[in-house]
Amino acid sequence: MLGLMLRIRLLAAATLLTLAAGCAPNLGPPAPGRISPVADGAFSAADFAWSQAPGRNTITGRLAYHQGPMRFTCAGASVILTPETPWSRRRMAILYGSADRAALPTDAVRARTAQAPPGDSSAFIKRTTCDPADRFSFSGLPNGAWFVITIARPADGGKAASVALMRRVVTRGGRATTLEL
Repeated sequence: MLGLMLRIRLLAAATLLTLAAGCAPNLGPPAPGRISPVADGAFSAADFAWSQAPGRNTITGRLAYHQGPMRFTCAGASVILTPETPWSRRRMAILYGSADRAALPTDAVRARTAQAPPGDSSAFIKRTTCDPADRFSFSGLPNGAWFVITIARPADGGKAASVALMRRVVTRGGRATTLEL
């Protein structure tokens, strides 16, 4: 009788664990390739290697950011595409308070720079310029997760503070991904 009770308890525990595992959040696909398991999010150039492979994906975006009736523009501004790695994800979370999307005063993001993990990813980021219609695109991208970042300023040239915009985007399957910032 005791053996039967033990088996029932073990079966119940295993069932609960299986159900709980099914509730785990899905944060999107990891970047292709091998990412080193760095617990503290330290910079590793090897984690960025996947982003250098040629691909068939594109990201096409446009800035549509407003603060009430005030429209913002990114015309002539740089748009940066940073590959997602454990280091860059941690950095985005510190700088922007999110690793998914954010719109914060540029000065607030800059003030957090000293708290962000050190490292230089400049060799792995891709850059383009926002056109006069507030549009931008990146092409030839491999499958993976990326962070799109730009600075927006008031379109009317007003004195409102500039805003740093960041959004995570996933490319996959040789498709065009469209996004609005």
